[in-house]
Amino acid sequence: MSSSFSPVIFGRAKTSNLKADQSTLFLRGGDGDDDEFAIVGDDSSSIISGSITSINSVSGGGIEDKAKSSTSKVGPNASQPGPFRRLLPSFPWHQLPNYLTYARCISIPIFLVLSYYPVTFPNRAPTLSIIFALASITDWFDGFLARRWDVTSPFGAFLDPVADKLMVSTALIVLAGRYGGIVAIPAAIILAREVGVSALREWMAQRGKRDSVKVGMQGKIKAALTMISITLMLLVPEGVGLESVAWTKKLGILGKGGAGNAVEGVINDGLAWMLGPSLLMLFVSAWVTVTSGSVYFRAAAPVLLGKE
Repeated sequence: MSSSFSPVIFGRAKTSNLKADQSTLFLRGGDGDDDEFAIVGDDSSSIISGSITSINSVSGGGIEDKAKSSTSKVGPNASQPGPFRRLLPSFPWHQLPNYLTYARCISIPIFLVLSYYPVTFPNRAPTLSIIFALASITDWFDGFLARRWDVTSPFGAFLDPVADKLMVSTALIVLAGRYGGIVAIPAAIILAREVGVSALREWMAQRGKRDSVKVGMQGKIKAALTMISITLMLLVPEGVGLESVAWTKKLGILGKGGAGNAVEGVINDGLAWMLGPSLLMLFVSAWVTVTSGSVYFRAAAPVLLGKE
């Protein structure tokens, strides 16, 4: 006989001799194959049988139960825990997408202040570019995690697109002040489209037709082009004006702008050549902005014109 005991069904239980408030657990020593149990109460229909692993679920123990409880707040369609979620099971991973959105909101005033202060800031260009690039990456990453872990929140769904638009608009305003109309015009087009489409979505949502103007592939391409062009333009050192871009001379007054006063102690070369390509990409982004925005308004036209 084995020296350990495991629960097992032992014969046929009769409940007639048992008191109403009692239950009996029959035990028998045996091999691993005999790891079964039966609990008999005041009704023979209350017999429960199962494997020994069920004891952990009854008693609230077991490593598997603890792992499940640590990830219980992710959605039912969430992927299996990866190495980081297994390494830090107590971390509120279901809140991480919102944390990334909060970080993007916090980066906006930091970006704005560092655009002008301290006055003598030799590494201003790469610092601003890195801040904007990281904010742009979190815009994609928080959505990816929310879908992967099947977690959503009303506040996160509201704040995520707002934080994205605030960051982009802040960077465009700073660059328009630096380079003048050549940036101000595409920036105005991009911002006007964002305001118009946001108002259209809200108006369509009030009529239960928000899905008619949901984000499409053109909108995603526009967002990617805008963020890349701004990131590259922010890498251009201070003091590098439009005179360094040959084709801007053909734009008349739009090509007569600068990057503001050169700051003492700041090296104004290096990535200066990036100004021309980033400006072209910004104009392409403005064009895609118009075409993608027209798609939303065409989809909403029947409702706008009262035909639905």
